[in-house]
Formats: sequence, C-alpha cells, structure tokens
Amino acid sequence: MSAAPQIRVVRIGHEQQPVIVIDDFVPNFAAFRAEAEAAAFVAMRGHYPGVRAPVAAETVERFLNPVQELIAETFGFSGPAALIESLYSIVTTPPERLTPIQRLPHFDGLDAGRVAMVHYLSDGEHGGTAFYRHRQTGFETIRPDRHAAYDAALHRDVAEHGMPAPAYIVGDTPIYEQIARFAAQPNRALIYCSRSLHCADLPVKAQYSADPRDGRLTVNTFLIGNY
Repeated sequence: MSAAPQIRVVRIGHEQQPVIVIDDFVPNFAAFRAEAEAAAFVAMRGHYPGVRAPVAAETVERFLNPVQELIAETFGFSGPAALIESLYSIVTTPPERLTPIQRLPHFDGLDAGRVAMVHYLSDGEHGGTAFYRHRQTGFETIRPDRHAAYDAALHRDVAEHGMPAPAYIVGDTPIYEQIARFAAQPNRALIYCSRSLHCADLPVKAQYSADPRDGRLTVNTFLIGNY
C-alpha cells in the first residue's frame, strides 16, 4: 500500500514566494518510474542541458488532478491551472560543455500565473533544486517590469566578474546568493513560481548518463493559472 502524500508549503527569500513540497507524490511509484524509463528521449530546443520526452496526457491527469486545488489555493488562482507541457527529463551535459546561459540560475517565464513542478524519479545523489537572489538588483523573481533592469545589471556583473567558469552553479557566487535549497529524493515533487531564479543543484560528482535508469531523471511540468 502506498503512503499518503506528505505536504508542506515553504516560503523562501525576502519575497516569500511559496514552494510546495510533496513527498510520496504519486502512488505506485515503481510503475510510474518504469513508464518514464520506457520513454523515447531526444534532445529538444531550448536551454535544458539534457534530453527529454513528452509525458502522456493521461499520465499528467493522474498526478496533476489531485493537487490542482492545492496549487490554486497556494498561488491564489481562481480555478485549476492549465497545462502548458510536461516532460520526462534527464540532465546529460557535463559541466565543461555548458553554454554561458546554462551556468546561471534561470527563470521559466515572465507570466504572473506560470507555475513549475519538478518530480524527482531518481535518488538524492543526483541533486535537487536551488533558488537564488540576484545580488545587484535584489530580485528573486523576474517579472516583466523587472526584466530590462535585470538584463542590464547582469551585463554589468559579467563585465565586472567575468562569465562563470563552465560548471553548474552551486551555492553563493559573486553575482547570486542562494536563498533556498531542496534536496531530491525519490517521489518528491516541488511546485513553485516559474519566475523564480532557480536551477538544478547538482553534486560535484554528478552522473550525466542519458540512461534513465542511471541518470538524473525528473518530470518537469509547466502550468498557467488565472487570478
């Protein structure tokens, strides 16, 4: 018998953005992971440092419908959030091959109602997720009215400090301060505002295998809600 989900909401940083943490997220986790391992992974457009595969619509419904009310209540939506996309994902790019933008925390979009969910299918040795504050501006989320100022400040940062060395960001840097870190564990899900500056928190000795049985396997789901 599967354990009941354990839910907590953590507010992070000066902006107090909510992060929903759900342990024992889906029942029958072994079957869920087996379904993910059978997916056909390919490299996709965008900045994700790895390979991905789409999650079937019926699978998304099974894990998303039970948490729609929680998501709406936490983020202040007027009803269920709409699905943008859901992807099985494996990090496969070693640090020395990262592009400049992949060495920095990122945000998934500027829309106010956009929410991201990451569901860890591999163990904690493959790394969790961390959130950051941009030191020069103090921004923890990037909104449309902040984007130009953030972009200009980041260019000044790079002019002063140089581009970060080819590596996944871990902890504090001259440009960013880490404000929260959530460890990965099998069948844990995080749900957070997509405008938050965040990145995968990978261990120094991370494995970059494209084999879903060995690599950092997650489900990354993106939603948009209305207020």
